[in-house]
Amino acid sequence: MPTYSLSAGWHRVLSALGLDPAAVLRRANLPADLPERAQARIGPEEFFALWEAADALYAGPDLAVAAASAVSADHFDAPLFAGLASRDLVQAAERVGVYKRLIYPVTLEVRTGGGLRIALCPRDPFTPPAVLERFELLFWVAFARLATGARVGPVRITVPSPPADQSAVAEFLDGVHLTPGHRAEVVFSPYDMHRPFATGVHAGMWEQVEPELRRRLRDQEESASWAERTHTALLTCLPAGRGTLADVAVDLATSPRTLQRRLGAEGTSFQRVLAQTRERLARAYLRRSTLSYTEIAFLLGYEELTSFHRALRKWTGETPRGLRSRVGAPALSGRR
Repeated sequence: MPTYSLSAGWHRVLSALGLDPAAVLRRANLPADLPERAQARIGPEEFFALWEAADALYAGPDLAVAAASAVSADHFDAPLFAGLASRDLVQAAERVGVYKRLIYPVTLEVRTGGGLRIALCPRDPFTPPAVLERFELLFWVAFARLATGARVGPVRITVPSPPADQSAVAEFLDGVHLTPGHRAEVVFSPYDMHRPFATGVHAGMWEQVEPELRRRLRDQEESASWAERTHTALLTCLPAGRGTLADVAVDLATSPRTLQRRLGAEGTSFQRVLAQTRERLARAYLRRSTLSYTEIAFLLGYEELTSFHRALRKWTGETPRGLRSRVGAPALSGRR
């Protein structure tokens, strides 16, 4: 049975919502020192029990609405960062869907016929609690508003068990109510699914990891080399899962063949710039963040953790654990 590590900032979110993390752990019948345990991991039942415990202890009208309302770019979060680096809501949903398949007990099914449909797909045999289902769907509304800078609203949200009191939900959704359905799903209009994201909306997250990298996200001057322009484009492309020569060429308004030729004229290649960018990002993530190794691999555009391990050993001669220990980065329980 798969197990999952708690998000490094889960206790911060609980505290912001007026909840005592220790009390939530006790209510869920989990050890109070769980977050401090090295390699601590929990199963899906325990993960869902945490949500049920938080819901039971929450004093407000709806924990799911409160949690969704707290979504912001103020703290570095791997799936949020990857989503904000995308071009639109469709690309973001597909990218976050990859993340959830890697390290989350609830996955996403993304469809684009007649609008964007994002449905929750629990990993059998466990069914997520209703409060978690609501949050997962309301999150996408909050995310769309953050990413576009517009008051985006869903066409429809269906859940198997709508709450009896939907006043908080209706206020958050500008009058839209949850409707009963056989699956948890949020639907966005064809216009909103392709509404462009605000340029640089995710840039502030770089301050959490590497201020110099954040500065590189600014538009390059005309005098910048093609290698520098490619590096800068990759800083945004990689988290969004767009790390190919063709992807970067589109962002630089040129063709793949022309970009490769210009890089060759500077004595380098796309693959070399890609490797250098990944190495620099890997060092920054390991040095300044508490992201898990799986999350770092995901943000670097690797499909498997083993690929990241091999690449880092090739670059540095060390494992992620060894490099993180040597540079004295913040500790993270439940690394994967």
